[in-house]
Amino acid sequence: MSVWQLVAVGLVMLLGLLGVLVPGIPGPLIVWAAVLWWTLSEKSSLAWVVLMGATAVLLLNQTLKWLLPVRNLRAAGAPYRALFLAGVAGIVGFFVIPVIGGPLCAIGGLYLLERIRLGSHGDAWASTRTALRAIGLSVLIELFACLLVVGAWTGAVAAG
Repeated sequence: MSVWQLVAVGLVMLLGLLGVLVPGIPGPLIVWAAVLWWTLSEKSSLAWVVLMGATAVLLLNQTLKWLLPVRNLRAAGAPYRALFLAGVAGIVGFFVIPVIGGPLCAIGGLYLLERIRLGSHGDAWASTRTALRAIGLSVLIELFACLLVVGAWTGAVAAG
């Protein structure tokens, strides 16, 4: 694989890492696709081991990402309907106010729905914070998994 191809794979991985932080961009899938691209071009046993490891780590990431926050969201008492509607508000907000409207409208929508449901500002804000912490933990888990994959790829490229 040429140096330019390695740089391109690295840039795709960087896009995947940024995709973890931006809602709507499938960061782990982009990182995995970059590893697959490198593996199919490299065709070495080390490349296949890195691809298998990346697949395992990212599948475990998906499992953890969906299992861990559920407990925290249930503890907050936020109904799934409110979370869904907050997500819809985030999608609409993303297009109304490009990029920053997504998270702003999602958080604002969740707070508003919790305020209607719970009645007081304090309870609604506590429920919203708990939900955001759970979502934040999910993003951190996803980012860590992607960083592990990128680190393994970097080590494999450096090794040979």
